[in-house]
Amino acid sequence: MNIICAPWRKGYILKKPSSKKCFLCDIQLSSRDQKNLVLTRTPHSFAVLNIFPYNNGHLMVVPNRHVSSLEKLKDSEALDLIHLMNQAVQKLRKKMKSHGINIGVNLGRLAGAGLPGHVHIHVVPRWVGDVNFMPVISDTKVISESLKSVYQRLKWKSNQ
Repeated sequence: MNIICAPWRKGYILKKPSSKKCFLCDIQLSSRDQKNLVLTRTPHSFAVLNIFPYNNGHLMVVPNRHVSSLEKLKDSEALDLIHLMNQAVQKLRKKMKSHGINIGVNLGRLAGAGLPGHVHIHVVPRWVGDVNFMPVISDTKVISESLKSVYQRLKWKSNQ
C-alpha cells in the first residue's frame, strides 16, 4: 500500500466551525498579503489561494464586504468581483497552462459552503488527467505543487 502524506489537510479536518470569526474578513483587513496568500486586491475584492485546494492553483475571489450571497452585493461590488474572477481565469490559463477551469459558488452550508456567511467564488484550474484513482479508491487528492510555489507563479498587481 502506498501512503501519501498531506499534513496541511489535518488543520482543515480538525478545524472546529466558528460562528464568530470570519477568516476571509481577517484576511481582507490584514496587510500581510504574502503570509495570507493574497494574490491581488481591487477596490471591492481580493483573490487568495485556497489553503485546502482541490487542485494546484485553486483560488477564491472574495468581496471585501461580508455578505452571504451574491444578490446582496451592490452593483459596483458585483462587477468588481466578476472582473477579478475573469482576471484570475486569465492568470491561471497563462501561468499554470490549465486546460479547463471550474468556477463555483456555494450558497449556504447545505450547498457545501465552508463559510456560509461570506460569499466567495472558487476558481479551480483543471488539466487532462488531473483526476486519477486516488480520490475514488482512497479518498485522497494528490496536490503536486506547494502553495508557496503556486503563490509565486500567480501573484499579480491589481492592474494586470
